[in-house]
Amino acid sequence: MRTGIFLFGGVEMDDAGAGAPAPTDRRYGHKEVWHATERILDMGVLSDKLGFDSFWLTEHHFQYEGYEVVPNGLMTGAILAERTNNIRIGTMFNVVGQWHPLKLAEDFATLHNISGGRGVLGIARGTVPREAENLGTKIGSFDNPDSAAADEINRKQFDEAVEVMHIALDNESFSYHGEIFDYPVAGIPDRGGFVEELSLLPRPLYPYETWQAITSPPTLETVPVKGWGGVMWLKHYSFMKMYWDRFAELYAETHGTELAPGEKRMLVVNTCVEDSREKAIESVRNGHDEYWKFLGPYGWSKGYMGEGGKPAQAGLIPTLEESLDNKVWLVGTAEEVAEQINWYCDYLGGVENLTIFPGMPGDSYDKVGEQLHRLAEGVVPHLPS
Repeated sequence: MRTGIFLFGGVEMDDAGAGAPAPTDRRYGHKEVWHATERILDMGVLSDKLGFDSFWLTEHHFQYEGYEVVPNGLMTGAILAERTNNIRIGTMFNVVGQWHPLKLAEDFATLHNISGGRGVLGIARGTVPREAENLGTKIGSFDNPDSAAADEINRKQFDEAVEVMHIALDNESFSYHGEIFDYPVAGIPDRGGFVEELSLLPRPLYPYETWQAITSPPTLETVPVKGWGGVMWLKHYSFMKMYWDRFAELYAETHGTELAPGEKRMLVVNTCVEDSREKAIESVRNGHDEYWKFLGPYGWSKGYMGEGGKPAQAGLIPTLEESLDNKVWLVGTAEEVAEQINWYCDYLGGVENLTIFPGMPGDSYDKVGEQLHRLAEGVVPHLPS
């Protein structure tokens, strides 16, 4: 089983937790933001030294509140590649609609090549209207009254952009003429003729993997058909099982090949490891509550179970106890967290790709580093090899 680490890359906060201050009442400056950037690179170097398989950054913009302050996971990943030897490097996720698709393809190929084939292409449609609508796309969210229309635009743009990226990455030369994107633009004169095709430079020197976030039923119906890997997170364990099995079913129907247990699916779990379960609950509570204070309004908790066994209503702000009941957060001693992950492996019928989220919003990076040591030394040795 490949085990990776995923961090939001936020600033350290001394007032994380439920209640005041409201997220938008915080404002961090350039020094705090850059300190966080350097420290998340330190965590990537530590993850490499501790033997984790992968390290995942984020891409977000304009978050003066300090939650996710790395705007370019590919550029930051290239820096990390120069400081590490073995760990694979990805972004969870590159928000495709906020990029020119050919620029995203070029930058990924640059990271992949300079790292010696350690880049992983993580793609998603986005979460935050504030950044989406200022960077070329739209996105639906719980607090966006135009969410349905925005979601339709986003999906169409995303599908074409990702198709453009893969055609460009995988072919010596290409052209693409879609409803939204048109390459090359017609009628461009070039050295006495006209441009008929384009060639992406650089292209990957090594095979690469594509992983897409799967948070909704429509996306679940698409990703296995495309043949990419699917990343699943923040779901009640029974919903996770439904998504896990449906992915394999659709993949087999489309490609005529049965997936091995856990193949092409990634389980993401939030963890906290301490000397006792009681200490772990105390240690993680404020970060958990800050996490949902930040993300609840964007609808991220809709994978939780609500009344009658149905998905929770968008906008739910879960308590830590609800997150533990849903098995979205796994906390306790190293042995207890390992046991909970192994339970998931059995329940899902096998997990090949596990990613752990061990640093909550506001946590100090010293604490995150300690968590990485606890995971590498006390949890991972008890997981399937």
